[in-house]
Amino acid sequence: MHALLHHSLSLTRFNRHSSSHFLTRSRLPANSVSTMSSSLVVPSISVQKIAFNSPDTSRRSSSFAGFKHGIRRCNLTNLEKSRVFMSVSVGSRASVDDALFSDYKPNFAFLFPGQGAQAVGMGQEAQNVPAAATLYKKANDILGFDLLDVCINGPKEKLDSTVLSQPAIYVTSLAAVEVLRARDGGQQIIDSVDVTCGLSLGEYTALAFAGAFSFEDGLKLVKLRGEAMQDAADAAKSAMVSIIGLDSDKVQQLCDAANEEVDEANKVQIANFLCPGNYAVSGGVKGVEAVEAKAKSFKARMTVRLAVAGAFHTSFMEPAVSRLEAALAATEIGIPRIPVISNVDAQPHADPDTIKKILARQVTSPVQWETTVKTLLEKGLKKSYELGPGKVIAGIVKRMDKKAEMENIGA
Repeated sequence: MHALLHHSLSLTRFNRHSSSHFLTRSRLPANSVSTMSSSLVVPSISVQKIAFNSPDTSRRSSSFAGFKHGIRRCNLTNLEKSRVFMSVSVGSRASVDDALFSDYKPNFAFLFPGQGAQAVGMGQEAQNVPAAATLYKKANDILGFDLLDVCINGPKEKLDSTVLSQPAIYVTSLAAVEVLRARDGGQQIIDSVDVTCGLSLGEYTALAFAGAFSFEDGLKLVKLRGEAMQDAADAAKSAMVSIIGLDSDKVQQLCDAANEEVDEANKVQIANFLCPGNYAVSGGVKGVEAVEAKAKSFKARMTVRLAVAGAFHTSFMEPAVSRLEAALAATEIGIPRIPVISNVDAQPHADPDTIKKILARQVTSPVQWETTVKTLLEKGLKKSYELGPGKVIAGIVKRMDKKAEMENIGA
């Protein structure tokens, strides 16, 4: 669905200008709240005071080598040095305060791209960094084919397919983290990051970076997500179109006007709130055609039909939800090391069960990227890094704040 970004951002001139330990999550004793997952057994009622700078919590690192300070990197001066949680078991499940990160104060952010950022040749630079190259080898075992070959050599049509582009972007974006780590001062930058997020697919990358799940488990989820979304798209004729030059209210009015002319199966809606003047509309093919026909009368600068499989982030993706729910239920997810902002509600979540529900809902919910970036900027974000293929997210951030400091890290 992210394909709109390359086309529309360029049209509106937004883009001016390990090794085995890397892949293994450290584990703590079962009584550590910092590693609580939905399957953790706890006493029926227990009160635990979490000292974020305690030796136990500091041992918890993300799946990526080099995070030596664990959850302490989560800007704790603003989160409170410690919190008291009431953990009440419900069967074998433990409740976790989902609002743990609600008062986060961002300083340095890692932003990860979504589908559409892929380009033939990506992954080449990563081969010069052993820890990054290892990711592609691990991916081959999980995916059952040579991902790096597709990334570097294409063909473009193959790389652009939903089932391939999503794993390719996920792996390449995390490889970019290792490329950064290998350069002078790179580890210091990684250690300074206190918030992360990703556009659509990129949310999985952000969660992996934040240690919510392992690289391998994240890739398995992304693989299934791509397959499930492709199958859902194949089940009904649907499409996406980018609307350039209108605010969100006008785009909604345009959708309403188009929906008056089509049946229920062809209704459209805003699927991606990208940034001011750039929104994606998804729905049935006839509804999308009606939007294109009416756009000029609403004074849109232009429309760009997107080269995607179908109407992502709408009810057209409903068939994918149950498959994602089953896969997420079987995946070990822990509390993220730092806040990870959700695409669904532009908020950070700490409770693993809530994260699973959010990820399942994400494929049918509009992407709240504009609100996410706006909130980060309003909260005082000092600098952002876009890690992975392309420079689309950098263009969005610059569009929203020309003075925003951004850096791209490719692989």
